[in-house]
This record gives sequence, structure tokens and C-alpha cells, in this order.
Amino acid sequence: MDEATPAATPKQKLLAAVVTVALTGGISDKSLRAIAEAAGTSHRMLIHHFGSRERLLVDVIREVEERQRTVLAEMVADPGDPGDPDEEPAAREMRMWQHLRSPELAPQERLFFEVYGQALQGRAWARPLLDGIVENWLGPVAGMLEAAGIDPETARTAARLWVAVGRGLLLDVLATGDNDEVDAAMRFFADMMLATLQARLGESPAENQ
Repeated sequence: MDEATPAATPKQKLLAAVVTVALTGGISDKSLRAIAEAAGTSHRMLIHHFGSRERLLVDVIREVEERQRTVLAEMVADPGDPGDPDEEPAAREMRMWQHLRSPELAPQERLFFEVYGQALQGRAWARPLLDGIVENWLGPVAGMLEAAGIDPETARTAARLWVAVGRGLLLDVLATGDNDEVDAAMRFFADMMLATLQARLGESPAENQ
């Protein structure tokens, strides 16, 4: 391990174990005891570190969301070969979409929407999820758009729309299972959005790739 990287705390290790359980089989329908057993710990330890099953669910969602933002940041930092003639417009955006809507993340995304709904209903245990639920994504998504040549102010405005549309289409694919149609809708949106942004800059799509 890198000497500059602090060792994980017991709570962080437990959270990582529960996240693994959440991503492999889902935890929204599991009791705290069942979650603990699957994670190789006891329900008492989970209560000690997280306080309750509900607070654990919020922490799991936050951790997985942070991991996805890391993936996005890595994609922005490594855009591939910008001179590749086979690179399609909005290719990076579609790679991120394919990652987010992968079957491996579906259990976690069901949990996200379940707890998100509880937070919007005003449930005290779920309300902490709303802190940064949009804001935390605006910077990374805006960074992706800025990497395509969009000015920061416009990129931030567009990022909010990206987040809203992305979450809406994730909910669509979870509800309908229409992978091909939902993918086509995201492709249409990505192309339309980038074309609009590039038109405002007086640029052609090819010049931003």
C-alpha cells in the first residue's frame, strides 16, 4: 500500500464489505442480521459503526456514488486518442452511461431510488442522502463537458441536465428492462446535447473530439 495512503478504519472496512454485498445481491430486502452475515460480521458491529440499518443504507449509497464519480473522473482524465477517426461523437459520455446502467450496478441503483424516494417523503433517516445528491455530480460531469471544449458556466448548466436525464433513464431501464430503447434514447440525448453546445461555440462536432 502507498505510504501516503492512510490505512482503512474498521468502519471503512465494514462499509466496503457491505458495499460488496450490495453490488452482488442487493441489500434493500435484507435484514441487518442478513446483511451482517453476508458481509462476514455481526449485526452488533454494524449497529456500533452505523447506528441502524437505515443509516447503513445511506452510507452504502454514498460510497457507491463516490466510486462512480471516481470512474467518471478517470474517464475524463484518460479520454483515449482524440485523433482516432473511429471515435464517435459523445463516445466518452456513452461509455460512462454503459457503465452506470450495467447489470452489476442494478441492485445498487434500485436501492438508490428506494432511499431517494424515502428522503423526498421527508423520512428523517433518509434525508441525509439529499445532501449533495445533485451538487456532488455537477463538478465531475461539468469537467467531462469542459474537456470537450465547453465553457465552465455552460458546462455546469448542462451538467445538471445530464444528471437529471441520466437518472431518469436509469429509472426507465430498471422499470422496463428495455435496454436497447433506453440506450438509444441516451445516445439521442448525448448527440443532441453536444451538438447544441458545439453550435453555441460555433464549432463542428468533429472539432471537439
